[in-house]
Amino acid sequence: MAATTSSMATATTGLLPRVPTNQVSPFLALPCIPPRSSLHPLRISLESSRLSSFQVKASSTEETSTSELVDDLKEKWDKVENKSTVLLYGGGAIVAVWLSSILVGAINSVPVLPKIMELVGLGYTGWFVYRYLLFKSSRKELAEDIESLKKRITGTE
Repeated sequence: MAATTSSMATATTGLLPRVPTNQVSPFLALPCIPPRSSLHPLRISLESSRLSSFQVKASSTEETSTSELVDDLKEKWDKVENKSTVLLYGGGAIVAVWLSSILVGAINSVPVLPKIMELVGLGYTGWFVYRYLLFKSSRKELAEDIESLKKRITGTE
């Protein structure tokens, strides 16, 4: 038995590449690979110059869109008459999201309820697809309902 293990050890060591003994490596059977930057210095410099040009373009368009967004929000905020009501509704919405997160976490901790809720969600999704998305006439009805809702929310109706 001892003879077979020693012969197997000699056979496997013959297959592994030799590593110089003066080099310290945690993986003695693996050869050292030079760093990637020394392989293609021209390619890396071209990639870095491309990336810097993309960053400049992205930051210049982002700054203009951000300033336009801030200006638009300032104009809309100045047009609001009841600022306290808007802040109250906004705070209420944040509290409602927080409470619903707590409720979902509590439902999720009950062992059987999450699977039942998934089934209810799948059933409602199937009904919605059948009712609104499957036929052309029902898709038009859905689009009209969405447009009327948009008009009611924005106050243009």
